[in-house]
Amino acid sequence: MASLSVALNLSTPRPSLLHSPSPPSLKFSPVHNTSRRLALFQLGIALPQAQLFNAEASKLLAAKGNTTKAATAGNITRESTSFTEVDAMDWVKNDNRRMLHFVYSVGDLDKTIKFYTECLGMKLLRKRDIPEDRYTNAFLGYGPEESNVTVELTYNYGVNKYDIGTGFGHFGIAVEDVAKTVDLVKAKGGKVTREPGPVTNGSTVIAMIEDPNGYNFELLERGSTPEPLCQVMLRVGDFDRSINFYKKAFGMELLRKRDNPEYKYTNAIMGYGPEDKNAVLELTYNYGVTEYDKGNGYTQIAISTDNVYKSAEAIKLFGGKIIREPGPLPGINTKITACLDPDGWKLVFVDNIDFLRELE
Repeated sequence: MASLSVALNLSTPRPSLLHSPSPPSLKFSPVHNTSRRLALFQLGIALPQAQLFNAEASKLLAAKGNTTKAATAGNITRESTSFTEVDAMDWVKNDNRRMLHFVYSVGDLDKTIKFYTECLGMKLLRKRDIPEDRYTNAFLGYGPEESNVTVELTYNYGVNKYDIGTGFGHFGIAVEDVAKTVDLVKAKGGKVTREPGPVTNGSTVIAMIEDPNGYNFELLERGSTPEPLCQVMLRVGDFDRSINFYKKAFGMELLRKRDNPEYKYTNAIMGYGPEDKNAVLELTYNYGVTEYDKGNGYTQIAISTDNVYKSAEAIKLFGGKIIREPGPLPGINTKITACLDPDGWKLVFVDNIDFLRELE
C-alpha cells in the first residue's frame, strides 16, 4: 500500500516506481501488525498519538460515543454539508484545527535523521519500514505528537534524489542562539547558505542552512518556545488570492504582512495562533512571478478538522480543488480529504473524532 503522501501526490510527477493509481483505485496491503493505528501510518499520515486536538474534541468524542455505531467502508452515509459562504466561514473559524505535520521525501534517510537530531536538536519520534511497498517513514520533531507538529520523512527504496523545485521555500526552526547553531552545523559538515545576521529591514537574527537533501532551513533566534519547528514557506503567484483562500477556507489568521519593494517581494505569516507558540505558514509573492515548479520532493501539510465533509465544501466554495473526496479510508474508516490550494499546493485534512477512535 502506497503512503498517502505518494498516493495523493497528484499535482507533481514522480518516478514511475512510485506512481500510484488515483484514490478510488487504492490497494491496501495486509496490516503489518495488529494495531489499527499502524494502518493509519501505512497511509503516510503522521498523526498525533493521544489527545491531540484539545478538551473540546475529547468531549465531542464522549458525547457521540453512545450514539455512533462503528462504520464500515461500504456502510457510511455522507452527511449533508450544503451551506452558504457565510455559513462556511463561520464554521471554519470555529473548527478545531492545527498543523499536524509537514511531509516530504528524502534520498538518504539515515543521514537526514542524523543531521536533524545532531544539528537541529530534533528527536526521532518514530520510524517504520514497509519493505513490501519499498518505502520507509521517519517522524521527527521537538515534542510529543499530542501537541507538536512533526516532519514526516519518506524514503522510497532506490530513489536517492528529488527535485525540490522553485516553489518550496524553507522550513523554519526557532533556536535560542543562531550563531551557536550555525557553528554546530559547520562542525558537522553541514552547508550554511546565509551567515547569522539581522533579517532584511528587521532586527531578528536569522541564518540559512541546507539539509543533506537540499531543503532549506531558516534558523530564527527566539527565546524558549513550545514549538521550535515553527514555519513552512511556500511561494505563491497571487498574493491576495492566497491570503483570502487560507483565511476563508482554512480559518487561518493573517498574523502579519510585510512588503519589501526594494527586493521585489511581499510575504505574509498565517496560522492558528501566535507565531511564537505555533507553527505557521509563510506565503511569499515575488513581484511578477505567477507560477513555480513544485518539483517532486515536498509533498503536503496535514491539518486536523472536526468534519472533513464540511472542510471539503469550504475548500470548493473558496477556490480550492478536491483531489481526494472526503470519506473513510478502507479498512480503518478514518475520514480524510485532500485538496489543492489555488497555486496547486497540497493539503490533507484528517477527522478529529475518527483519529481519537484509532487510539482506543
